[in-house]
Amino acid sequence: MKRSQNLRSLAAQAIDQVMEQKLSLSDVLPPLQERVSDKDKSLLQELCFGTLRTLPELEWLISQLMSRPLQGKHKVIHYLIAVGLYQLIHTRIPAHAALAETVEGASVLKRQQFKGVINGVLRQFQRQSDSLMAELQQHESRYWHPEWLLNRLRQAWPQHWESIVEANNHRPPMWLRVNRRFHQRDTWLKLLQQAGMNGFTHQDYPDAIRLETPVPVAMLPGFSEGWVTVQDASAQGCVALLNPQNGENILDLCAAPGGKTTHILEAAPEANVLAVDIDKKRLSRVYENLKRLGMKAEIKSGDGRYPEQWCSGQQFDRILLDAPCSATGVIRRHPDIKWLRRNNDIEELAKLQSEILNAVWPLLKPGGTLLYATCSIMPEENSQQIKQFLHNFADATIVETGTSDEPGKQNFPGPDEGDGFFYAKLIKAS
Repeated sequence: MKRSQNLRSLAAQAIDQVMEQKLSLSDVLPPLQERVSDKDKSLLQELCFGTLRTLPELEWLISQLMSRPLQGKHKVIHYLIAVGLYQLIHTRIPAHAALAETVEGASVLKRQQFKGVINGVLRQFQRQSDSLMAELQQHESRYWHPEWLLNRLRQAWPQHWESIVEANNHRPPMWLRVNRRFHQRDTWLKLLQQAGMNGFTHQDYPDAIRLETPVPVAMLPGFSEGWVTVQDASAQGCVALLNPQNGENILDLCAAPGGKTTHILEAAPEANVLAVDIDKKRLSRVYENLKRLGMKAEIKSGDGRYPEQWCSGQQFDRILLDAPCSATGVIRRHPDIKWLRRNNDIEELAKLQSEILNAVWPLLKPGGTLLYATCSIMPEENSQQIKQFLHNFADATIVETGTSDEPGKQNFPGPDEGDGFFYAKLIKAS
């Protein structure tokens, strides 16, 4: 048995690594979860995700409750206080337990001298919570987004920014992809219902089911046999638009972790698929996903900007370019994105996307299809990117996803919808 751990101190350390060292929560959290019992893993995840999701609110409250912020080597105590406030405001954890465990976290972090400070700040919040939370509603911090991101959303989507922000601030739905090699979607949905769970189909994506209540994957009928995969509905839209066919040569570029690679092979089991990604570590996930589903694809590590290093002169009938992007469409799944991204990242990413798009277009056969996709909601990475590409390449035509004047299809995140996602389906002249 694993020894009992102070989850609040672990959460504070994780948040400190995200905020101060700019590490991804996806990298930071798993090693910490290995140190706790199975029953505590989900609570540790909730404390980390929830605190990062609501951090502007928590930071503002701390500024009202403390005369001087904690800095330097003591910054982890600042995040420990934020974890404590998150519990008091947003969880059902009894207040006395939240206080006691958070205060004790200072001892675990070898900062015993701050136990009184933490206790005082949290109890002061309890006494003043009504007035503080009412005053908070007059501040931008109530939106739980950094100022630069709010400004970009307001400018890009004046009619939609508030609903985007609201969706970002909620826990994401759990979407599944039914493997059509084994079952049609509605057939598997009946199996789900027979197992005591409920789900809802998507009107646009033929393999997608949204669970009424998220569950561990082991509870899903046939998961270990490859009958179903966890994948957001909007991500499934890529293969619906790509429309892969058996016998075709298909390039899945920026393929890791392999969700779209396996979806292509579910739709066209006899296609010849090359999956390429620059991140060798993440490519291991592609191998794992292919193995679980009993599929085969050629896998290579390579930079999309330099296809001559990995494509061996191949030409492709279809290319899926799931371009590296700001990931601003999946903030509800990865709230650390709000703190790892910076304002100037958008232009730098747009430049990288353009370089990759320009480099791989010559690999597409005449009459072939290239689907450009991002999990971003920033026009610079999406519609503006494709508009410039269409201007530069006269042999490219956009179909099914907008026009040359207003190119692309933009999905926004929604409570019962997929994540924020952009698609542009391009056909090369014959």
